[in-house]
Amino acid sequence: MDTRTTPSSGFRLLAAGQGLSWFGDAFAPIALAVAVVAGGGSASELGLVLAATMTARLAGTLLGGVWADRLAPGRIMVVSDLVRAASALATAGYFATGQDSLALLCGLAAVTGGAAAFFGPAFVSLRPLLVAVDRRHAANATLNILQNSAFILGPAAAGVFVAWAGAPWAFVVNAVSFLVSAAIVAAIRVEAPRAPRVGMLAELREGWHEVTNRSWLLAGLLAATAYHAAFGAVVVLIDVIVVRDLGGPTALGWISAASGAGGLVGGLLALRLPPSRPLFVGWPCVALMSLFAAAFAWPGDLVVIVGAAVVAFGGLMYFSVCWDTALQDGVPHAVLARVSSWDILTSFVAIPAGNALAGPLAHTFGTARVIVVAAVVMALASFAPMLVRGSRELRRSTSVPAAEPAAAEPAVAAHG
Repeated sequence: MDTRTTPSSGFRLLAAGQGLSWFGDAFAPIALAVAVVAGGGSASELGLVLAATMTARLAGTLLGGVWADRLAPGRIMVVSDLVRAASALATAGYFATGQDSLALLCGLAAVTGGAAAFFGPAFVSLRPLLVAVDRRHAANATLNILQNSAFILGPAAAGVFVAWAGAPWAFVVNAVSFLVSAAIVAAIRVEAPRAPRVGMLAELREGWHEVTNRSWLLAGLLAATAYHAAFGAVVVLIDVIVVRDLGGPTALGWISAASGAGGLVGGLLALRLPPSRPLFVGWPCVALMSLFAAAFAWPGDLVVIVGAAVVAFGGLMYFSVCWDTALQDGVPHAVLARVSSWDILTSFVAIPAGNALAGPLAHTFGTARVIVVAAVVMALASFAPMLVRGSRELRRSTSVPAAEPAAAEPAVAAHG
């Protein structure tokens, strides 16, 4: 039986499924850290498992973008969720039965990361199909609020749950969240325009051409690469400063809570105050993160840092909504997943590079100097796209372009 959904009901389904999935995602990293350490593993072993996840995600992101444009994005999301559910259950069994094979654990982590690489671009592609054009910004803000709420509540719940039930059961919870997400996405029926298959390399080149053909998009990706590299160094060094000088885990908790609260505020502001020129307003908001980074070098006071975290992450989340809306409005849907995969890839490449450079740079030049330089790089990267006319003048769409399907009409095609 073909169950049809209207765009509004489809978006509600997507929001509910992703909210639960994001909440469940918070259980995996905590369970993994506890299980590896409790089993006698070292920090190096934990790092290898995390690296396997990231490497697989890096390797698969561009391919995920191609396939999400080739097929209905919902189908890609369902398969990805099912694969990740199986991997989470296998990981639960690994720890429950006392296995001791780092290669196997890294393999399971790689499966999870590879499936996530396909899920991300498909999720970006599905979202604009479920809302009217003039509601895209509000929809992105709603998802942003749900994601930040899950990232605040999930880790706290995960810590309590792992302490009570043990790490293997936390992976089971994660698996169930993927299964619920898959079931909900499978219930969404929407017609998706599909790109013709002309060969993997040709389709990848087409996605990159769509990036380079838009000055605001290319400037944004280049700026984001520099920004994320600097931010990757900052996140490593601020943890060192907090643990060493500001009070340790308690201070980390306050900063984390402030960051989450700021993200919620940013999402709410984006929902209530949608700008007509999303990048003209959004890019300066990203620069607020440089103030948060610089606060660790001066004045180095916890109260100031907590306040800066609220403001900075609020600005970052406001920009995130603006950027998502700009992509949906400014890129044809037939290539949206491939374009978003390039966007995702730049972030994933730059952040680990910054992570790796943080220690050696701090050892050579001093932690405070590296943080100040990184803060300057973040500020310059945030304002640089404003030099491009396209970034300043790109406006939010309020009507459906002639070449795009009308998202306001009920979906008529079966999912998949």
